[in-house]
Amino acid sequence: MKTACKFRLYPTKQQEAQLDLTLEICRHLYNSALADRKNAYEVEGISRTYEDQAAMLTVEKKDGNFRGVFSQVLQDALKRLDKSFKAFFRRVKAGREPGYPRFKGQGWYKSFTYPQVGFKLECSKLTLSKIGSIRIFKHREIKGKIKTCTIKKNKLGCWYAILVTEINDVPQIEPKKAIGVDVGLKSMVALSTGETVQYPRYYILAEQKLAVAQRNLSRKKKGSSNRQKAKLKVARLHQKIQNHRDEFLHQISRKLVDSADIIVFENLNILGMLKNRHLAKHIQDHAWGKLIQFTQSKAAKAGKVVELVVARYTSQKCSQCGIIVPKTLAVRVHHCPNCGLEMDRDVNASLNIRTLGLRGRACGDARALDL
Repeated sequence: MKTACKFRLYPTKQQEAQLDLTLEICRHLYNSALADRKNAYEVEGISRTYEDQAAMLTVEKKDGNFRGVFSQVLQDALKRLDKSFKAFFRRVKAGREPGYPRFKGQGWYKSFTYPQVGFKLECSKLTLSKIGSIRIFKHREIKGKIKTCTIKKNKLGCWYAILVTEINDVPQIEPKKAIGVDVGLKSMVALSTGETVQYPRYYILAEQKLAVAQRNLSRKKKGSSNRQKAKLKVARLHQKIQNHRDEFLHQISRKLVDSADIIVFENLNILGMLKNRHLAKHIQDHAWGKLIQFTQSKAAKAGKVVELVVARYTSQKCSQCGIIVPKTLAVRVHHCPNCGLEMDRDVNASLNIRTLGLRGRACGDARALDL
């Protein structure tokens, strides 16, 4: 199993200039390789592969091009482009919107990777080939063997090292308790235990400040230092919202994993739901997909299971007798005319989600669970 650790870097001005130069060279290589693939297909009718472009890179390096950047970092830039084309052709075959790979403009290439070697972590120093030893804030111990090192720059100009490590798979524990989780807007999560969790709505609270900062940015002259300052102010506000949201989601996902051995979510089509222009802003702010992702990551490390089930009719169906009770989004209480069950509609949905998650498991496991 692979896991990632993210640490803040504190480069000197000279090191920061070298990091920026590496990003720019990788961006230039990515764009050149993309142009080469495009021209080769349009003019000669042939498709370039990663191996073809890697061989061309070897020749260009002998001529003195791309000097000052570690060889495997350059190869990884070509591999990124190759992955983009493979994903493009996969979407074409699936009949989805293909999304042809784009050229990277200045400031849109944010990271480079040492895929195997070229880096070494010792105490509070991260040594990178062709760059030097950079001070790193290692706030926790790293478990497992480090496989790759990615250097990333965020919109505020801060540098981070993302170390991907490989650890032994944790054996699954015997499941004894399961919970169903219904995600929503009124309550971010409603659990089958009857508990609900409200989301603080970080984006909505900061929306007015963001609007003022973005208006100020739009008034500044392009290319001026004042525009750059205004741009940083907008980026700081967005970063603050993201930090608060991620911290909240980490706390919720930790509570879910600690409270049960099987966590059942509804498998929502979030991209489709975002087409609703009235709710899209709120759906993005709640970040249901990231909550599921965080929970899956923590569950895998704890030997627990996260199940995703089809959410059709979970809000309409009575969790006690099973009949369909139609209701609009405005109706927040489930009242069954057949059995008389009355409860919060989200809690009722979470009970249905839990039932669907257990239905696919073996009967022996279901009897062993704490129902």
